[in-house]
Amino acid sequence: MRIVKDLYLSDRVFYALGFSIFLFFVSFLFAPVFNFALIVLAALCALLVLDLYLLFKAPLLKAERTLAPVFSLNDKNKISLQLSNLSNIELQIKVIDEIPYQFNVRDFSMQTTLHKNKSESIQYSVTPLIRGEYHFGNIHVFIKSKIALVSKRETTRCEKPIAVYPSIIQMSRQELIALHHPSFIQGENKNRKLGQSYEFDQIKLYVPGDDTRNINWKASSTLNKMMVNCYEDERSQQIYSIIDKSRVMKMPFNGLTLMDYAINAALAFSNIVLKKQDKAGLLIFSKGIGANLKADKGPRHLKKIMYALYKEKYDYSEANYETLYTNIRRTIPNRSLLFLYTNFDSIYALERNIPVLRLINKNHLLVVVFFENAELETYAKSEANSLLDIYQLSIAKKFILEKNQIYKELQKHGIQAIQCKPENLSASTINKYLELKTRGVI
Repeated sequence: MRIVKDLYLSDRVFYALGFSIFLFFVSFLFAPVFNFALIVLAALCALLVLDLYLLFKAPLLKAERTLAPVFSLNDKNKISLQLSNLSNIELQIKVIDEIPYQFNVRDFSMQTTLHKNKSESIQYSVTPLIRGEYHFGNIHVFIKSKIALVSKRETTRCEKPIAVYPSIIQMSRQELIALHHPSFIQGENKNRKLGQSYEFDQIKLYVPGDDTRNINWKASSTLNKMMVNCYEDERSQQIYSIIDKSRVMKMPFNGLTLMDYAINAALAFSNIVLKKQDKAGLLIFSKGIGANLKADKGPRHLKKIMYALYKEKYDYSEANYETLYTNIRRTIPNRSLLFLYTNFDSIYALERNIPVLRLINKNHLLVVVFFENAELETYAKSEANSLLDIYQLSIAKKFILEKNQIYKELQKHGIQAIQCKPENLSASTINKYLELKTRGVI
């Protein structure tokens, strides 16, 4: 019964049967053709039996799938299929791999020829556009011999779940680019400022103007001279990535939502922050607070950030900036650098929230990152051929003008801003951070 389930007749069988039937019809008119028709039918049956014997006498093929432990969002992830011919005959094979439904591919198949006792590796790549868990199914291989009258299906059970994390490949690429930035090559200057830091430097002789609160009484009594502790500016500053996950971040560009662009950028940005010996934190909000990781450093902390970004889901509600401000006041007491990833559709949307943004910027250094509508700008540059096109182009240019007004409005209130295309988000945020770090404003 198993043989029947795995047996598939090829088109050659039906063509040969049709030819035999045609010969039998002709034999009614020409009797000698009847014997030739019998010979053709007998030869077809003999070849069919021989083909069945070659294909079903033993297992013919071994198939294995090799892939990465986790996949990277919006990147090409390579998958390798290792096929080994276990027989002494040449095989024509068609491979059907059960890839996850999220890729929306329903006719995925590959064909190749395997020589006897040989192995071959077939590679292909997939690009996931949704975070979460994907499930790979079994590998089905349809095998034909050189006779090619029937094909045999062999199924390799290799079901495996795979997690799609924020772009690890993009994170590594941005790290290599950032290593060539002048702030990495030239290093940083250590500025001494009295009474503003907690990292001990040295004990020195007291001179008029030193802070009396830093007098080291033990050293002073030992040396019989007034000695004071000297401190350096703390180099491990707190850098937070704040992501808006409300409905305005659900807008798609090139198959990826703005929130996923922000998540990829936040991961690459946090990696650079940790490489600069700063502390990276994460805060995600909409009408409430989602993931909230206190700023810290170390390779384990990067994994915590990556997992938090992986688990975060969309929220179709409005963003509550008052809740965000309350949470920042409660959980981030020290002055920090905050990168806020959001998207303002109109100047009115900004005006509603500008008072809260000003309050946040009063206690911290706030950088608002919002997106350009690349498709709208492309459309605005097209030529109008009708009255309707003129109206639509005018509206598109109005939206672009409002985006520029939003940028200037933020600057007017002393708030740092970045306006960039979604695909340039990671590079823009990292460059802004390195610029602020070099200028020493944080």
